[in-house]
Amino acid sequence: MYVSKKARVGKALIAESAVVLGESVIGSGSIIDVNTIIGYPVRSKIRGLDLGENKSYLEALDAVSGGSVLGSGVHIRPGTSVYEGSVIGDGVETGHNVLIRENVEIGGNTIIGSSSIIDGRVRIGSNARIESGVYIPPESVIEDDVFLGPFAIVTNDRYPMSRKLIGVYVEEGAAVGANAVLIAGVKIGKRSIVAAGSVVTRDVPPESVVAGVPGRIISGREEFERKKKEWESGGVRTWMQ
Repeated sequence: MYVSKKARVGKALIAESAVVLGESVIGSGSIIDVNTIIGYPVRSKIRGLDLGENKSYLEALDAVSGGSVLGSGVHIRPGTSVYEGSVIGDGVETGHNVLIRENVEIGGNTIIGSSSIIDGRVRIGSNARIESGVYIPPESVIEDDVFLGPFAIVTNDRYPMSRKLIGVYVEEGAAVGANAVLIAGVKIGKRSIVAAGSVVTRDVPPESVVAGVPGRIISGREEFERKKKEWESGGVRTWMQ
């Protein structure tokens, strides 16, 4: 275990193989699991590391890290890295092998699934559910109560590799299905639905359902909820039954 002398740690569980750098703050009731790192410095600081004065590598990282802020009751699972400047709210959980880059804000009680990448300068609201394998690039905004299905991909560059990045904005209560792709600059309206496998190239109005490549409106949220209730009323079936 390496916990910086500059860090402020509440009554938290920190695994022996965890690393906490810089002026990181970890709230009470949090769990920092094995092989995790909190407050990892940005690339420019790594390039200028000073290993003089018999400093270990972790001491050198600690000296340049600005730290991260984790609220109370946070669970950072094995293999996860949180870069400096990121602020994670109360009750947030990550899966395994999650990467949260610098200057990310995540609201309370949000879940980030295993192997997801939050690639810096991203804002995620409260009570969001980001499933496994999701990619969210810089400049993205994900509001409260949003669902992003497994391996959904958000982009921020319409003409790779251009010098103009523009984020995707997913409004409150929207749901994006597995393997969907959101093209740079689109807005996914409040409580709208993007079907699995869709490629969204233009804004999605609130309360609408979009499907296909490119995504087109096929119905409204009201019809979606009706079909959802019909599906649920049939009971839960598994292949083992």
